Amino acid sequence: MLSTRFTELVGCEVPIQQAGMGSLSHPRLATAVAEAGGLGMISVYGVDPEMISDMFEHLPRNLPGAFGANIIPHFVEPDMMPATVAAAASQARIVEFFYSDPDPELVGLVHERGALACWQVGSRDEAIAAQTAGCDLIVAQGIEAGGHVRGRISLLALLTEVLESVDVPVLGAGGIGNGRALAAVLAAGADGARVGTRFVASPESGAHPAYVQGLITANAADTVYTDAFHIGWEDAPHRVLRSSLEAAEAFPEEAVGEGTNIYTGNPYPIVRFQSTGTHQGTTGAVEAMSLWAGESVSGVHRVQPAGDIVREMAEEADLLLKRWCA
Repeated sequence: MLSTRFTELVGCEVPIQQAGMGSLSHPRLATAVAEAGGLGMISVYGVDPEMISDMFEHLPRNLPGAFGANIIPHFVEPDMMPATVAAAASQARIVEFFYSDPDPELVGLVHERGALACWQVGSRDEAIAAQTAGCDLIVAQGIEAGGHVRGRISLLALLTEVLESVDVPVLGAGGIGNGRALAAVLAAGADGARVGTRFVASPESGAHPAYVQGLITANAADTVYTDAFHIGWEDAPHRVLRSSLEAAEAFPEEAVGEGTNIYTGNPYPIVRFQSTGTHQGTTGAVEAMSLWAGESVSGVHRVQPAGDIVREMAEEADLLLKRWCA
């Protein structure tokens, strides 16, 4: 079902990659996605290399899907990057990088440890640079995406440019939250899709209930592309729920609440307009925090197990593609 170059290369039954979503992309969510045949991603930036190795060593094996590691170089100290990449690539099937220029040295480190290298890009030039750097596959992210956004044009326009410029498998990201959208990017020539917002509304993500409820009640027009939540990550545009931006703008104090590191349990303060994840350990004015959401939020109607999301999207896409090709 829905076999593509991506599924064959990575070893997944379903051409769906779960997005790297910081504190929400942990082993529990990744396992649920992999058990359903997709590529489950674990965000490993800012995590001790020994902890990375331990996380992956305890994951189940011989699943219909596979596991990957997501790294944002901005959040990794340069002297820790080699060890971080080595730890991830030694255990994960694929290591993905985001929000920096494609780096052949990092790609080489991944290949030395036997893993596949991927770069998430936002332009044709970046895609070409990623292939030149030796990446095995590329994620093309359109401006519809939630969270931090590298793309500056719509996904369909970007896919058209990227697919004409590179030979490696390409996944589409941004605004994909149901089977129809998955079928559309596959029909356009992509080898799979990267899905984020839809998985936030799964019990395995551990997202704060207020965040999840905000997604359920929102539609695409209720998201906004902005640079407001810049503290902790400057010059990185993002897409959030419009309600969270309005609440942050109206909030009367600088201290908004407190978060908890999901791996260490250590608390940290959250200030107004801080770029942060909002999980169940977060306290305070959650509605005024950075509630990441892509335009695919229209497809979030209820809390649903991650495995069911994968299967539902894949089955719907398969039926539509068969109908369109009949």
